[in-house]
Amino acid sequence: MSILGINYEECNNCNLCLTTCMLFRRDQEQDKIVFNDLTDFCNLCGQCIARCPQDAILYEGIGEAYSYENVGNPEKITSYDTIYKFLRANRSIRRFRTKEVPKDILQKVFDALLSAPTAENARTENFTILSDKEQIKKLNDAVIEELLKQTYSKVKYGFLFKLLGKVFNSPIFFDAPHVIFVDSPNDSEMELINIGIIITYGRLAAQTLGLGTCWNGWTQIAMMNNPEIKKIANIKGKKVGIFILGYPTVKFYRSPPRAPKKIEGLD
Repeated sequence: MSILGINYEECNNCNLCLTTCMLFRRDQEQDKIVFNDLTDFCNLCGQCIARCPQDAILYEGIGEAYSYENVGNPEKITSYDTIYKFLRANRSIRRFRTKEVPKDILQKVFDALLSAPTAENARTENFTILSDKEQIKKLNDAVIEELLKQTYSKVKYGFLFKLLGKVFNSPIFFDAPHVIFVDSPNDSEMELINIGIIITYGRLAAQTLGLGTCWNGWTQIAMMNNPEIKKIANIKGKKVGIFILGYPTVKFYRSPPRAPKKIEGLD
């Protein structure tokens, strides 16, 4: 995976790459711009590829660039009012149809996960999906067992789990047909931020496809307390985030209120 250099047959010497990344410089002897990464500093962020009007940056092993109408003017793709309504419409769903989501639709959600930004473009995250009911039930039981070992969780959730158990076969996941995991081998706190951003991308993408989602903090806490639980889902990462996904059976008629907050510095 690397940036290889410049296709000089396509390059028009606009010099934009020089202002995009310090790894591009003008070689006086060759009298042309070159890509020079002797210390392997490039993190493959792709800014040079995105900014080149001639598509003259050569690269390999990092996927394909994506070009579409108004890519350079995203404000023309959708309005603020539209995106604001879409964000306000996002709900945590805990009632699902038993129908599984087709693989081509699931792939679109994963495509959105892959497009999310990460710190330093590290992209160390891995994705896993559980769709087998028996596996989901096994994980459900392990999560409940682990949480009820903790006094705080037992007091707060013990009775709730009993009630949910009367309604759902796998109450931790509200019988969602799919459980998606985003994990990373890195142990830094920044990874939890990366994972949070990635899951948000996936949840919003799922909403456009008529799907409902919900972040699953219970499983995340249980896996933090007892990493052995990760083995049930074949999760190897040190940091992990989880969300459930499926076709919702609930309908909403308005977005709930959100109390305004004072914005310091915005007078």
